[in-house]
Amino acid sequence: MNTEIMVIGGYFMLMIFISLAFKKMASNSSSDYFRGGGRMLWWMVGATAFMTQFSAWTFTGAAGKGFNDGFMATAVFFGNTLAYGVSYLYFAKRFRQTRVDTPTQAVRNRFGTTNEQFFTWAIIPLSVLNAGVWLNGLSIFVGAVFGFDMTTTIWITGLAVLAISLLSGAWGVVASDFVQTLVVAIISIACAVVALIKVGGPGEIVANFPSDFMMGPDMNYGLIFVGTFLFFVVKQLQSINNMQDSYRFLNAKDSKNASKAALMAMGLMAVGSIIWFIPPWASAILYPEAATQYAALGNKASDAVYLVFAENAMPLGTVGLLVAGLFAATMSSMDSALNRNSGIFVRSFWTPVICKNKPTSEKSQLRVGQIVCVANGIVVIMMAQLFSSLKELSLFDLMMTVSTLAQSPILVPLFMGMFIKKTPKWAAWATVVFGMFVSWLCINVFTPQALGQLLGIEFTGREIGELRTMITIAAHLFLTASFFWATTLFYKEESFTAEEKAEINTFFENVETECVADDSQDEFDKMQREKLGTITMMMGVGLLAMVLVPNPLWGRALFLGCSGIILLTGYLLKKSAQSKPESAAQLATQS
Repeated sequence: MNTEIMVIGGYFMLMIFISLAFKKMASNSSSDYFRGGGRMLWWMVGATAFMTQFSAWTFTGAAGKGFNDGFMATAVFFGNTLAYGVSYLYFAKRFRQTRVDTPTQAVRNRFGTTNEQFFTWAIIPLSVLNAGVWLNGLSIFVGAVFGFDMTTTIWITGLAVLAISLLSGAWGVVASDFVQTLVVAIISIACAVVALIKVGGPGEIVANFPSDFMMGPDMNYGLIFVGTFLFFVVKQLQSINNMQDSYRFLNAKDSKNASKAALMAMGLMAVGSIIWFIPPWASAILYPEAATQYAALGNKASDAVYLVFAENAMPLGTVGLLVAGLFAATMSSMDSALNRNSGIFVRSFWTPVICKNKPTSEKSQLRVGQIVCVANGIVVIMMAQLFSSLKELSLFDLMMTVSTLAQSPILVPLFMGMFIKKTPKWAAWATVVFGMFVSWLCINVFTPQALGQLLGIEFTGREIGELRTMITIAAHLFLTASFFWATTLFYKEESFTAEEKAEINTFFENVETECVADDSQDEFDKMQREKLGTITMMMGVGLLAMVLVPNPLWGRALFLGCSGIILLTGYLLKKSAQSKPESAAQLATQS
């Protein structure tokens, strides 16, 4: 256990070092703080796009679903893969070409100031709520498995995320996501290789899985299986490619780097969709009692199957890396939310409403953003503590219901508004209100039980769960999306002022106009490679030290191979950052 704690401690120290290393780059302007000034390279943006689809659920709930249901667990991740493919082909570069610092600025340019305020105060509270849920979920898991105090876990993790976001803004957030991608990759690949060796290969997983590998247990209707898979693809297509989540690509230095970032995220998702689930699938064969080993997690005990595999099959120290991966997954989602909320508040409320669009200095905007970041971080921590104490009370259920009601409807106009142009001023916020009504119908009227009574079928518990997801996605796809499209019937050009029409036209012109980096970009490219190269090599050295942990020869060789890959990655980054002699002095000055 001391080894695992040392690994986790080393990970947190590395995260804090990242925030300090990029502090200077985030302090030049508020744009640098909120989105890195739009100067980031594709591999940094691709890593943050990849990591923001993670939370602790990836290694817990998703692993438990893979352990229980087999191949079906990959539906969400294949949906992510295809969604990033569409992003590469169409959306990523267009989001970058909106030429804004925050998502709600794009909402204002597309839908007007009323919708900007509506979405500002819809996005910020929901993201704080979700971050609190992620942090609470992580603390429950870590507390039950390691005996760590939940309050301590919540505060340490929350403050570490806050420090990264506060000190170095978007630069620190994205840089930490790149390093966290390496952490996740190390854990996933190492565990997958060992799992395949122990179980005897992929053929043995399919042949010996306790239930049908493709459909899983308690699934009597193949149509539900196929429908769930297809609807998850549709859902993720919309969840990733909308103006609210466009902040991933606003960081890119130009249009081409934004598209390449989406392609990188697609590739990582495609490989990860299989690699992540190999250990849980193998555990269903090798350790069939894994879902009951951590009884303290109650009906979520199957969420610990990845940990059970690491404890039984992997060398000493891997559990620490796994928990670091859990922290990484949660932190990548939280720090992005904190940084995004700061930018949204300053650009869409502080400047236009409080300051009434009067000129304000970059320094004052930066300070307000940092204050909001601290306030958001403290609220998230307190929210996580509230959830830990109110798990069984109606307040918790009420908050979760509100989140469910509002999250899906918000995405519909922010997705469709990118290509449906002639809509009235009220189209966006009215669609969200209508969508919340649709969500209520899905909870209370259009239920799987009602469908079963209509068809005269008694569905299993798993089929009810899958159908509930299908019905919700289908309802928003056919009803909420149709409502937004139908608003075009009420479009009247004369209801818009000349200024409003010009702003909307400019939005769509910008979206179709390529964004090209300026002449000073080369120095920023070198600094990114240099700093991340150094940090990656530090991580490689830390992993190399794990060779000294008392393990079998194959375990030491595993850590040696993993550290070698990380060290090589860092070396190549630093090598690519080498500048010509005449520009070295300039680089040192800017650093």
